[in-house]
Amino acid sequence: MSVAQEASTIPAPRTPAVRKKGSNLEKWGWIYMRASGVLLIVLIFGHLFVNLMTGEGIHQIDFAFVAGKLSSPFWQWWDVLMLWLALIHGANGMRTIVNDYVTTVQVRRVLIGAIVLASAFLILLGTLVVFTFDPCLGVTESSSLWEICQP
Repeated sequence: MSVAQEASTIPAPRTPAVRKKGSNLEKWGWIYMRASGVLLIVLIFGHLFVNLMTGEGIHQIDFAFVAGKLSSPFWQWWDVLMLWLALIHGANGMRTIVNDYVTTVQVRRVLIGAIVLASAFLILLGTLVVFTFDPCLGVTESSSLWEICQP
């Protein structure tokens, strides 16, 4: 092959490492993205329908509306499921982008570690907020919630 021909050929793409026996993380990540995407469509449009189309629409959304929804175990689990699926779905997408564009192994590990830590922190914090939400916490006599929060 001449020098001119070598310069005009495209080098072969990176070949994947030989796969070890065991579970295939990429395959399960791909399946998760499809399944969670379908579930998220149902959860998000259900959330939007209840919040914006029923009752008084957008005018009903205030602190009392949110407090009422979060007092129901059904809506707590609905919101937590939506939170978990969305955050894991987004983190998996970011992991895929990092794997596609970052070529240095150490940088890739750091970035994926940061994605995992941020996602885990947000999932933990969001879950705690949903399940420990108390609208009467810190209510004083001057608050409009005073009468409702008295035992």
